[in-house]
Parts: sequence; C-alpha cells; structure tokens
Amino acid sequence: MLGSGQLSMSGGWTAYLCLASALTGLFVPAVAVKEHDFKKCDQAGFCRRNRAFADHALSYTGWESPYNILAESTSFRDGQLQATILKTINDNGETVRLPITVSFLESGTARVTVDEEKRQKGEIELRHDSKASKERYNEAEQWVIVGGLTLDKEAKVGYEDKTQITVQYGPESKYEATVKFAPFSIDFKRDGNTHIKLNDKGLLNMEHWRPKIEPPPAPEKKEGEENSSEAENAETTAAQVPEPYPGEDTSTWWDESFGGNTDSKPRGPESVALDISFVGYEHIYGIPSHTGPLSLRQTRGGEGNYNEPYRMYNADVFEYILDSPMTLYGSIPFLQAHRKDSSVGIFWLNAAETWVDITKEKESKNPLALGIGSKTSTNTHWISEAGLLDVFVFLGPTPQDLIRKYSELTGTTAMPQEFSLGYHQCRWNYVSDEDVKDVDRKMDKYHIPYDVIWLDIEYTDDKKYFTWDAHSFADPIGMGKQLESHGRQLVTIIDPHIKNVDGYKVSEELKSQKFAVNNKDGEIFEGWCWPGSSNWIDGFNTAARKWWATLFKYAKFEGSMRNTWIWNDMNEPSVFNGPETTMPKDNLHYGNWEHRDIHNLYGLTFHNATFEGLKSRETGEFRRPFVLTRSFFAGSQRLGAMWTGDNQAAWDHLEGSIPMVLSQNIAGFPFSGADVGGFFGNPEKELLTRWYQAGAFYPFFRAHAHIDSRRREPYLAGEPYTTIIAAALRLRYSLLPSWYTAFRQSYLTNEPIVKPMFYTHPNEEAGFAIDDQFFVGNTGLLAKPVTHKEKETVDIWIPDNEVYYDYFTYDIIPSSKGKTVTLDAPLNKIPLLMQGGHIFTRRDRPRRSSTLMKWDDYTLVVTVGKDGKTAEGDLYVDDGDSYDFEKGQYIYRKFTLDGDAKTISSVDGEDRKKVKEGDWMKKMHQVTVDKIIIVGAPASWDKKEVTVESEGKTWTATLEYTPAGKGRAAFAVVKKVGARIGADWKVSFA
Repeated sequence: MLGSGQLSMSGGWTAYLCLASALTGLFVPAVAVKEHDFKKCDQAGFCRRNRAFADHALSYTGWESPYNILAESTSFRDGQLQATILKTINDNGETVRLPITVSFLESGTARVTVDEEKRQKGEIELRHDSKASKERYNEAEQWVIVGGLTLDKEAKVGYEDKTQITVQYGPESKYEATVKFAPFSIDFKRDGNTHIKLNDKGLLNMEHWRPKIEPPPAPEKKEGEENSSEAENAETTAAQVPEPYPGEDTSTWWDESFGGNTDSKPRGPESVALDISFVGYEHIYGIPSHTGPLSLRQTRGGEGNYNEPYRMYNADVFEYILDSPMTLYGSIPFLQAHRKDSSVGIFWLNAAETWVDITKEKESKNPLALGIGSKTSTNTHWISEAGLLDVFVFLGPTPQDLIRKYSELTGTTAMPQEFSLGYHQCRWNYVSDEDVKDVDRKMDKYHIPYDVIWLDIEYTDDKKYFTWDAHSFADPIGMGKQLESHGRQLVTIIDPHIKNVDGYKVSEELKSQKFAVNNKDGEIFEGWCWPGSSNWIDGFNTAARKWWATLFKYAKFEGSMRNTWIWNDMNEPSVFNGPETTMPKDNLHYGNWEHRDIHNLYGLTFHNATFEGLKSRETGEFRRPFVLTRSFFAGSQRLGAMWTGDNQAAWDHLEGSIPMVLSQNIAGFPFSGADVGGFFGNPEKELLTRWYQAGAFYPFFRAHAHIDSRRREPYLAGEPYTTIIAAALRLRYSLLPSWYTAFRQSYLTNEPIVKPMFYTHPNEEAGFAIDDQFFVGNTGLLAKPVTHKEKETVDIWIPDNEVYYDYFTYDIIPSSKGKTVTLDAPLNKIPLLMQGGHIFTRRDRPRRSSTLMKWDDYTLVVTVGKDGKTAEGDLYVDDGDSYDFEKGQYIYRKFTLDGDAKTISSVDGEDRKKVKEGDWMKKMHQVTVDKIIIVGAPASWDKKEVTVESEGKTWTATLEYTPAGKGRAAFAVVKKVGARIGADWKVSFA
C-alpha cells in the first residue's frame, strides 16, 4: 500500500489536522519519491563521522588503528577466545576497555562480538533524565538466531605469542583465524589461504561513552573582556572533553535534527564501524533490499558507481527510484562474496541504521606484470548507529554452504500454505463485498485461475483494524463463503498503527495494558498514519504479542473465516509525521531500548505476532499461517512472504524487479515478489502482459494497483492480452507441484526458489553479473522474462554443455557453453528452456484455484540429458495447510531415468516405511501418475506400449512416439500410467 510521502506533509501538527480528511479519505494524487525526505550519509551524523574517519585513516600514511588487544587478557577455552581490546582515546594514553569474544562454532562459522565495558556495566550517565537502557543493544540474537551456536570444542590454538594467536577450527580444522593484537585485526583463512580480513584497513571505530561537558556560564563581562573570556572558556572546554581524531565533526554527538525533528541522543555518540575485506573477490551480493544490479556496485564514486553507501534503515519509500543504494522497506545484513570456485560471506547482526561502503582494488604479485595475473579484492566498510559489533564469518566454499550456514543461525523458509503459491489479485481497494464477488465471478467467466483476492484498508470501519465498514462490507461472511465455495481465499490488511479514538476496544486495550510504544519521556507515543492519530503496538513486549494474537480469533475478528489471511503493511514502522516517515529514534520500547537500537527489527516483531495469531484461531485448530510483510529483517523468512513495495507501472520497474527478487532469494528470504503491473500508474497493455509473464516466475505472485489507477483485472485487458495473460497464469498453475517441491527444499535448507547463474554455476565467471535470467528450483527450467517494450527476441546465456529444449515446442536450442543464444519471443511466448537431465512434475488439468487441484493426477516431464541416458527429479506433496507434515504426513518421491536399463522409476525419497498413514495420505491413494512426457526420447523407444510395475502388479500403458524433425527433439508420451503417485513404480521401455 502507498506510503505517506505521497501526501507531502511536514512535521507540524497543524498541517496534519488540516489534512485529516485527506489522510482518511480515498486518495490524493501520487508524486514521485522525494529523496530529500530521506537522509544521505552526510546528513546522518554517525555515517558522516565514520566516512570521514575512513578518509583520514586511508589518506594518512602514518595511520595506525588505536585498537589493541591486551595480550595478557586473552584466554581460549572450549572453542571461545576472550580478550579485552584497549581503545586509546587521546595523546595522554587514556584507554577505553572493549570486551571481545570470538566464538568458533561447530558449523565452521566464526562469530566476533565486541562490547563496551562501561555501557555493559551501566557505568554511564544518560542525559535529559532519559529512561533508556544504558547498555548497547544485546537482544537482537533473541529475535534473529534460532540455532547453530554450539561451540566447536575441537577448535584448538595452532600458534600463540605476545603479538597474535591463531585458532584452527571447522571441519578437519581446515579453517584458521589469526587474531593480531596490535593493532587489532583478524585474518580468516581456508586451506591456508586468506579469504576475509577484519580491520585490515584500520577502520574499526567504536564510539565510546563520554560525558557531555557543558561550558561554564560566562561571568558578567566588563567592557573589553569579551575576547579573553571566550578564549578561556574554549581552553577549559577543550581540556575537559576527550579529544577526537584531528578534524572530527562533533556537531551531532549530542543531538541531531532532520526534517523538523530533533533526536535527543541521551547516550551520546555510540556508533560501531568496521572494515571487512574479501581478498581476491570481485563480486559481492546480498544486503537487500535495494534497487540496482545483483552484483553490488562500488559506492565511492567513479564511472558506473554510486556516491552513497548502501543504506539499511527500513523506511516507507513510495515510488522508489531504480539503480540506487537508497534504503527500502526491509534489510538483511547478509553479504556474500564470490569468485571462481569459492564463496565466502558475513552476517552483520545489528538492527540499528546501517550503511555499507564498497570499494574494489586490484593487486598484482608481479609489479612488472602489467595486470597479468592481477586479482581484484573487495573492501567493505560497515557502519551502524548503535549496538554491539557482532559479525558472523562464513568460509564457504560454495554458495550453497553460505546459505546453509546462515540458515542454521536464522532459520529456513516457512513451509507455506499451498494456495499462497498461486495467483493473488489485489488493488487498493475493492470497494465492497459485492465488488469482490463480482471480480470473483468474472475471473471464472473468463477462465482465469486465481487463489486469493485482497482487501486494502478501505474495508475497515474508519481505519479501525479488526472491523468492517458497515455499508460497503455489510456481509463479509457471505463474501467469504462465495470464495470458499471454489477454494479461494481472502487477505485483509492489518497494520501496526492503531487508531487513537475513544470507543475502539483494540485502542483502549492497547493503552490500558501498556502495550504501545512509548515516547522518550515514557508516555504512549502518538503519531499519524492512515487512521489519523495513532498508537503503535510494541512487538518487543511478550504480553503485547500474546494479546495481539488473540485479536485474530474468529470470535473476536468477526467476519473472518478459515479462508481469511493477513497482510502486514506499513510496519517499518511508517509514521507520517515522524523523521524520515518513521518513529523518532529516542522512542522507547519494552525493556527501555531506544527505537534507534531496534528499528530494523520492528517489522519482524509485528510480523511474528501476527504469524502466531493465525496458527490457532479457534480451539483445536493448528494451521500454517499466511502473512505478507513489507518490512523485514534476517529471520523474517521463518514467518511468510514479502514484496518489493510501491513500484511503478513502467518497463524499467519490471526489469528492476528481477534482480531485486533474486537478491532476496540468495539472501535467505526467497518467498518474494513484486507488484505485477506496477503499483503506481496505468500500465500499457503490452507492459501488463509481459509483467504477468514475468510474475508467473516470482515465488510470490501478486498483482496490485494504487487506488488512483484504472481497474486492470486480467479480463479487462481485452484480446489478445487477456488470453495471453490467462496462458501465463495457467502455466504457473500447471507447475505448482514443482514450485511446492522447491519450497519444501527451501524449508529444509533455505536454498533459493529462483536461482541466479552464479549460484547454479559458480565456476562460470561470465555468469557472475547476470541477473535477468534464473533457474526455478531444481527443475532445470531456465526462464528469461521479456522486460523491454516491443522486444520480440531475447538473448539467453547458456551456462553449461547440457542440452536445452524449448519448454513449449521441444525444439533443441542450438547452444554452447558460455555463449548467448537468441530466441524468438513474440508477445504470446515466454522464453522458457528446459535443461536436459531433469524430471519435474505438473498438474495439467485447468482449474479455478489450487485447492480444486488437490486430488488431480500428475504429469511427469522428463528432459533427457545430453548423454541420452539420464535424468532425475523429485516431488513433494502434503496437505498444503496443516503442520501434519512435521509428523511424517507427506509424500516425497525421487524419479530416475536409467537409459541403460530403459526404465523410469519412482522410489520413496526418504526412509518412511514406519510412518502410519493419516486421513490425507490415505485419500492420496486415489491420485496417480496420469502421463509421462519424455523430451529427447531415443529412437529405440518408438513403440506402442510400455510395461508398468507397481505394488506387486504389472500392466501395460499406451506409448505415443514422435520422431525428431526440423530442430525439434523426439518425444514420447506414456498415457494413463495409472501408478499411485505415492507408491514405488517402474515403467520399462525395453
């Protein structure tokens, strides 16, 4: 849904009161993002200071980092190194003590945590009589980390002296961490080679606590004494304040203003920063969400580079601009570096505002080599406003290893409701329950499948969540029942801002039970959002979350049903009259943590509270929730889906959506998508059609539109567009078994659902920067959507020597490894290839929704590999709704083509013989394999029938063989196979 910036409001209350009707009315005209409403680095004091610190350190030849480990403080035990870093803060040699812990984990991951002793012990004074916690925020782990912290007790000290210590750890002790004491740095090695360095450039900067020394009041001056008194006061102040490095800007140490709001900063300066170098790595990926290429750009200027660091500060950025490091709605501070044959990465666990600078440098072992044999390294500079320095280091060596190790810490993708992989129809807003039912009927009339229709904020009674507008939505149960009658769902929006008005029970309970976020004075924070005056639930409060969960009970949220689900929007949080359209940083949350400490976590806590509320909405119910979130952080993948926010109906936004979705996938949050058609504006019909074709390959597939946009349901497009769009939707639905299988794999390992070339082919350097094509799960389906106006061809890069077939025609693509091939792509054609060597599943019978496909038979598609003999694949099925899969109530099959034996077989993919079948598994006995399509079938299979063996029985099935011709591969179709999908079976072509 639209963010506040569209309203162009100032921070003044008067302006908001005057515009109250606009806030609660239908709409106001949209305008483009106003970059000046959001900070650049030089407008964020801590970012400006740390960038200046870096400039000073890197330009001063005599620079030496003032951070040194006290050698006698080091101890190593049970996989953990502990020591004290001394930070020298002035020329007199005064120091600040910073406890450091380096934990070596059984997984092979290393964790480096640095705290500040004075803050840790509460030995600081807060200004303004603040109630804020004195410690650096140390509870992010409680929200983000779910496992993987077991220490590696086999880790051992390999070398130690008074200047350094080397620890060997990980599988077969093949990893090493050398901690140097003076100045402090850490060198991480794998197989004897350096891959990652911490503080190699000396940019570590942990702003320690210091008192603010106010200048003494000036005595009454006599004539002629003004100048001498001012000089004396300046000398006194200078003597009392710890000296910063030469030229440091101290103007924002104690308070900071932006956009008419002033941050009181009761704890003073407290940022943390560190340089992390990836030695020999040119390509780095991750840290979503941003627009721009998948392989991240440099940020210190120069041709093709950015001038600003990548920013992570979850914000309501409406109509965002493309190719920019500007912050968006969510943040995942997980970064990967990749080169041929090797991947490494880091995870920066900090929920405060964070900026990341990126630069690259070339090195050459031989200065006379003139670039021959040179390698590129990437240097990153991480800067967070507050909190601990807490970084996890992953040494790979593959992209899959990085995702697996990261997910051991933060969790894997939630096993979704199966319907949520279908198509979602949304706009701001469907105006009534009759409007919803009319759209539902017309989708059926035009044979357009869909699973979910969505309601934006206008369905409520005057923007009060958990209510319905009595006039427009007088019969929500009747509406829900019509949808339910053909397996469809309803999603309603519920945001964290609660309308502050008397007589609204949710508001009264929120305030009376002290479940709201407080302002800096400890009183309930009041701000403005869609309802006008609002308060915000504090998801960090356990009692508040439990209360919030109760609001979703069917008995409390009257009008909701079993097919009602939730959309959490505006949860950055968006505050219309707040700084940068969000909360003041000195607001207080449960535990007296400042909002600055936890900002990027807020959306996750709200998402989590809603997720828990949907698990059980009546006695005896325990179901998988579906909750879409706009704001997210590391760990949000455990809770549902996200989308890329308020995009525009423009070709470049279609093009830009693909690297954004790929970035989410490789950063551990694969259930992602972009608004099909663009949220703002009115897409031309060609653009809308191409966007549906692309959206059919987003893991989360939803069309959405602004209230001021013209209606654009698929049936309104007219011919030939409606037919083409419907074909794209039917393609998505036919492949739902393969999509669901991919999600199950992501549930197990968190691997991407859609995979970029560097991930699937990590040794092919030409593919490292490609971000406009991708593989779907493990199907071998290679998609490259058309994203340019009037473009009727595409160039697809082929990453290997395997054979590729056109999905629709079975044509053999004339390709070779590392080369591009040009394919025809008229408007009615989706560029989609099948890589040889795979077996994937479909359900080919057209249905109105995924629910109605539940008991349909399956089609297997076998793409014979280049060797003419092999292919393999899998299928996962469960009831798509409950958690019974955790009790073994699912089907998992492995399919294999054995060309030598001339068989295709299905076996249980896991040893599940002891699982007792429940009702769902018993009912699945009626579901069979309907047909098997073999693309690239050998000529020896040109016969009329095949033999099928299963469950002690043997029978024959019809085989239709079509020989190769005019560039098309030979193919065979086995019809009415008849074997149960959940049973072992074998089809013999001998």
